Amino acid sequence: MNQYITEENFEEEVERTVAALKAGKTILYPTDTIWGVGCDATNNKACLRVYAVKQRPLNKSLIILVDSVERLQDYVVSVPVIAYDLIKGAKSPLSIIYPESKNLAKAVSDDKSICIRVVDNEFCKEVIRRLGKPITSTSANLTGQPSSMIFSDICDEIKNTVDYVVQLYHDSFCKPKSSTIIKLNEDNTFEILRQ
Repeated sequence: MNQYITEENFEEEVERTVAALKAGKTILYPTDTIWGVGCDATNNKACLRVYAVKQRPLNKSLIILVDSVERLQDYVVSVPVIAYDLIKGAKSPLSIIYPESKNLAKAVSDDKSICIRVVDNEFCKEVIRRLGKPITSTSANLTGQPSSMIFSDICDEIKNTVDYVVQLYHDSFCKPKSSTIIKLNEDNTFEILRQ
């Protein structure tokens, strides 16, 4: 779908997406990395639907997206100073695994840890801000299949199984890539899991 993005259709799409999330629906949406499947990260039933859409094992945790660094303290039991330094110094999208989460759906993670990215994407930020909650993010592909870099590569099964498909950026051909993933350890050290 080729669509010129105006302030009006951006606004309408944000409203439709937020309404879907508030209703406990799953969405297919553009992130600051690649297209993702998501839902309200505090809604357990919706999170379980994301696993079903992707045919993903429940022991594989989901990444969640927040709209600002300040939001981390709402979902992480203790945010170490090193996390703020890493985020500030990141030159590309960075997802950080924290040892202990709070205020999130049980299905987001099979242990207490949580992977969070402070998103740098105008659409995602606005959706999360208006929802007032984080959203889950997992690549828009069936488990075991290659990640879809652009909308046209996403398989019909995913497109037809999610509850709502965001109707913007379908013809964007930027150079998307998965985020770097860093795991924070309790002793204030970290390890890079994916670069």
